[in-house]
Amino acid sequence: MTTIEGATALVTGGSRGIGRALVAALYERGAKKVYATARDPRTVTHPDAVPLALEVSDPASVAAAAEQAQDVTILINNAGAAVNASYLDAPVDDVRREFETNFYGPLLVTRAFVPVVERNGGGHLLNVHSVLSWVALGGSYSASKAALWSQTNSLRLDLKPRGIEVTGLHVGYVDTDMTAGVDAPKSTPESVAAQALDGIAANAPEVLADELTRQVKAGLSADLTALYPQLAA
Repeated sequence: MTTIEGATALVTGGSRGIGRALVAALYERGAKKVYATARDPRTVTHPDAVPLALEVSDPASVAAAAEQAQDVTILINNAGAAVNASYLDAPVDDVRREFETNFYGPLLVTRAFVPVVERNGGGHLLNVHSVLSWVALGGSYSASKAALWSQTNSLRLDLKPRGIEVTGLHVGYVDTDMTAGVDAPKSTPESVAAQALDGIAANAPEVLADELTRQVKAGLSADLTALYPQLAA
């Protein structure tokens, strides 16, 4: 079990959406300190949070944040981008930009903070994935989240002997700025945050935060037409 009460956490992308809800939920569950990162730390609004400047794709920015937050025991990689570049039509640089934020960003942050968490006696890593980790409907976004899912699975094996548990959070549509133009059922950021922290507390390998995500995960063992019915036409 991972104890949230009294812990020090860091949430990337902590100024809005799921990240902001995670910051609030951590304090509600008794966290001692929560670093909320953003490109512009002035956008962090929680009154108790410690704002911290961070660009996850910039190694120098990541190193500076790790130097300032030497007491972290729970790391949450939430920051992400949604470029959704087409493989056939979009500039390849757009695909690379998606991976810089969604795959290499969490990797850089994790590599910087694992020694910190380890020195503090161990703790927990949570990576925020997507239902599109498992179904390729978002172009480069789906690919970057699928790669992050694989990264998380590898890190789970690497970090357990070092006293750090790893949870992957998978979500469908969440009512945030990123999905403002989507007309579909959406989870609230608060519901997702609560389930994520339940997963951390229980050392759950994965958290599937809504019914759509649970259905898609179950479909991975079926024929491809279960996830891509257009292939059956």
